[in-house]
Amino acid sequence: MPRIPALALAADLVAVVVFAAIGRLNHAEPADLLGLAGTAAPFAIGLLAAWATPVVRADPSGLRAGGVVLAGAVVLGLLLRLGFTGRLPLSFAVVATLSLAVLLLGWRGLSLVVARRVAHRVR
Repeated sequence: MPRIPALALAADLVAVVVFAAIGRLNHAEPADLLGLAGTAAPFAIGLLAAWATPVVRADPSGLRAGGVVLAGAVVLGLLLRLGFTGRLPLSFAVVATLSLAVLLLGWRGLSLVVARRVAHRVR
């Protein structure tokens, strides 16, 4: 895998782990690696499914790809979580969607700003 897609995938996976870690901390869940993995897993699976799409693979650091990754992580992640736990509070779905949007689209937006500034300085 070329460098940019590998870094973008790593950034996305880190974003999901950060989301899961913050959620576990806010709900006083035990700080164990297995629990963190269990919390992050449904969203990581959704994220990886989105990464299989041509849109994400064509421009993984773009905002359009970020939207596809967000949709995959949220939709599949929430469905898998519902399947694992048997419940899905609306408040959790809203917070998860907003949090993952900030994390998955946020790093892409920042990279876009930095790339434009660097391109402007090069001229």
